[in-house]
Amino acid sequence: MNREFDPALSAVNQVDAEYFEYSKAANPISANLIPRIPYHSFPASLYDSGPSRVVPLDLSDALGCEGPATGPGLCANFMRLNRGDTLNLRPNATSQVFYVIAGEGRVVQGQFSIEWSKGCFIALPGLQAAQFSASEDARLYYVHDEPLLRYLGVTASADRFTPTLYPAALANAKLREAADDPRAQDRSRISILLGNRHFPQTRTVTHVLWAMYGILPAGSVQKPHRHQSIALDFIIDCPPGCYSLVGTELEPDGQIRNPVRVDWAPGLAFVTPPGYWHAHFNESDTEAFLIPIQDAGLQTYLRALDIRFS
Repeated sequence: MNREFDPALSAVNQVDAEYFEYSKAANPISANLIPRIPYHSFPASLYDSGPSRVVPLDLSDALGCEGPATGPGLCANFMRLNRGDTLNLRPNATSQVFYVIAGEGRVVQGQFSIEWSKGCFIALPGLQAAQFSASEDARLYYVHDEPLLRYLGVTASADRFTPTLYPAALANAKLREAADDPRAQDRSRISILLGNRHFPQTRTVTHVLWAMYGILPAGSVQKPHRHQSIALDFIIDCPPGCYSLVGTELEPDGQIRNPVRVDWAPGLAFVTPPGYWHAHFNESDTEAFLIPIQDAGLQTYLRALDIRFS
């Protein structure tokens, strides 16, 4: 049924046409035509020593797409940049977000120059190359949307925002302000979202990317929640006893059914697939800090984010 092609009768412009009975094509994921996004963790050992380099967290083989890609539309990376070295970045991307894990240096993109240090966030557009240089050994977490553009078959043609710095001192102060709010314990989480004045409708760090800077307090649980955006989570710091539970369904009591456990460690990155329920636990007596980066800017604009809480 898929193809009705008679070389003697059909025009060239019908060669690629196919026809599917509805039940055989309506849900390609359930039919295993397109793979599910896998669970995966990436340890700090991937970038804690060695030469300056970008380390793509590549799951393209499991995703069945061209790589590198960590999800269908995003690529997460670790960057190591040793003192005195430079790295030139020019993905075909509209959005790039960086978190400085350690070190300090500078990034130059076109006419813009940004000095960065430990704890800073940086958002860059993608039309021009960005040159990173380090004045001391540095490590960064880095997410961009090149896989999305690759799938669409397009090239970035205009920047939607300018290079933007979120200084560590100010980000930390804003997070502590949220944590110290008397109503903080009544909220679903203690965190801040990075925004950009060019995107007032989505309140996100770029028009595609969403970045959260959060605390998981000592002895606390962040209850199950889910959303249709992929989450590329990075653990800044945590004591032993911090972990996430992830699964596809809830029990009647609101807990996750048959969850997969992801144990946290400082410098770890891990994938939370879209649509999966997940909860975060801190069974220690010390705060933990995390950064989820998602494609929720795009999902929110498409009115498809569908965030839910148990």
